Amino acid sequence: MAEAAPTDRPRARSLRPLRALLPHLRPYRGVIAAAMGALLVAAAAMLALPLALKDLIDRGMTAGSAATINRYFLVFLAAAFVFGIFAALRFYIVTWLGERVVADIREAVYRRVIRMDPAFFEVTRTGEVLSRLTADTTLVQSIAGVGLSITLRSAISLVGSLVMLAVTSVKLTAIILVAMPVVIVPLIVLGRKLRRLSRASQDRVADTSGLAGETLNAIQTVQAFTLEALHSQRFTDAVEVSFRVAVRRTLVRAVLTALATMLVFGAITLVLWIGAHAVLAGEMTAGQLGQFLLYAVYVGTAAASLSEMWSEVQRAAGAMERLVELEHSEPAIVAPPEPLALPSPGRGRIRFERVSFRYPSRPDSLALDDFTLEIRPGETIAFVGPSGAGKSTTFQLLLRFYDPQSGRVLIDDVDIARARPDEVRSRIGLVPQDTVLFGTTARENIGYGRVGASDAEIEAAARTAAADEFIRALPEGYDTFLGERGTRLSGGQRQRIAIARAILKDPPILLLDEATSSLDAGSERLVQLALERLMEHRTTIIIAHRLATVLKADRIVVMDGGRIEAIGTHAELLARDPLYARLAALQFSDAAGAPPAAGQAAGEAPGHPPDLMLQPAAMR
Repeated sequence: MAEAAPTDRPRARSLRPLRALLPHLRPYRGVIAAAMGALLVAAAAMLALPLALKDLIDRGMTAGSAATINRYFLVFLAAAFVFGIFAALRFYIVTWLGERVVADIREAVYRRVIRMDPAFFEVTRTGEVLSRLTADTTLVQSIAGVGLSITLRSAISLVGSLVMLAVTSVKLTAIILVAMPVVIVPLIVLGRKLRRLSRASQDRVADTSGLAGETLNAIQTVQAFTLEALHSQRFTDAVEVSFRVAVRRTLVRAVLTALATMLVFGAITLVLWIGAHAVLAGEMTAGQLGQFLLYAVYVGTAAASLSEMWSEVQRAAGAMERLVELEHSEPAIVAPPEPLALPSPGRGRIRFERVSFRYPSRPDSLALDDFTLEIRPGETIAFVGPSGAGKSTTFQLLLRFYDPQSGRVLIDDVDIARARPDEVRSRIGLVPQDTVLFGTTARENIGYGRVGASDAEIEAAARTAAADEFIRALPEGYDTFLGERGTRLSGGQRQRIAIARAILKDPPILLLDEATSSLDAGSERLVQLALERLMEHRTTIIIAHRLATVLKADRIVVMDGGRIEAIGTHAELLARDPLYARLAALQFSDAAGAPPAAGQAAGEAPGHPPDLMLQPAAMR
């Protein structure tokens, strides 16, 4: 789902988005029936109160009997007692229903969003999604819970009171019915304007959430470049825009409420004035006028409440429209109707067949251009090349985060586009350069590699990744909370947690994006040995930013501009590929502090014996 700019978002012209609530309400038909039962009993008791008042005035007070007055007061009190009990019951049931439905909506939207492919998040900000999951669902909750209760109560009260008004006085009821369009039409017009402003207000709130989330997730970068003032001003500007839209919405809502109150109670005052003259003329009794007065108050209160709730319904419909966009969004990467099964056990054979690919956000630039490569089971391949060469794109396609525009990617001779994405990803272990840890314990972070793994297996994976020692030194060992994004650990420690996660998964294919780049020399050697043990008997692809990493690879693939420039060993490529030789010279000159002398072996610093760890196997 491509996320449009807030001003371009389609706005619903009706309350149809609220129909999306029906599937979420359907499982709770019994609860709805109980709420309706309590509502009807409460409404009947409320509508009985004016009748009791009429009898109290016309029969009790006119008779002048204390016993009669006491009897009618007891009837009045009983009706009020029943109304209070069942109104409270109705409120509880409907509020529970609203909370439950909104919880279901949040779960459904999150389940859908978390399965969206990376192309979705290229055009949709995380803050926007979070705003919909929080602010928008809160608005829906207002109409699905308490708002629904008030709306139903007011609607039944309005209809029932109008019927009882007609029973009491047809003439006065006719005047009210004639006045109703004068009251309702302005409210509908203002309600539509309020809905547009409500949608705009929610969009502005989403903008502020997205801006705050973006900066807080990069707080160290913001502070390192002393950008606090700049981002504070940007956030202030966004908040002020949101404030101005909210003020306009509040002003329209205040005008709507004032207009509704004046029109409704103005009409009631007119009707009562006519009724008072009818009592003086002997056309109706004082008790009937009191009854009519109370029913008229019910009508006015119910109409005002409905007009108020109409604005809430408008806001909820706008919010539901935004939620429906997420709930009905479809990922571009899905399992085919009849997926092919990958062979078991997995061998780890990989084949790219004339793959060409453009990222959706960069349709004019080829990330891979007619890329063809076969990787044998158990082989270790290193991808090297300048930034933007397409190295990371191969990982994206192997994990089937995207599908190529042309060509095929095969694992174990099965086109992964014809297999289930989750089955493809279950065959692959990934250790990214930018380690992602979750705000939970060390144990659980490693356990994400294989859900259901035992504590012993998790700790064994940590030992293999040289992470066990520092984890046990944490305040609560493996059960220590690591902070959001693992902020309580160093970069090297986070990297070893990620490696332990991949070790625990034990997949036939490993993708390593310079997995030791964040480690100190001592930790790097330990982890490198662990990775070498892990890489045995499985297919491994390494994206190398430091050429020392690739020297033990079976083959090195030099990439540039999305194409393969050359394939060979370190020594072969130094001799015949200028791009690789230039990259090697840059890398090793950075390490030694000067470019290599003519005829000097790569990796050999002047005046020093060659570093065996940096020498290709043929030179050792």
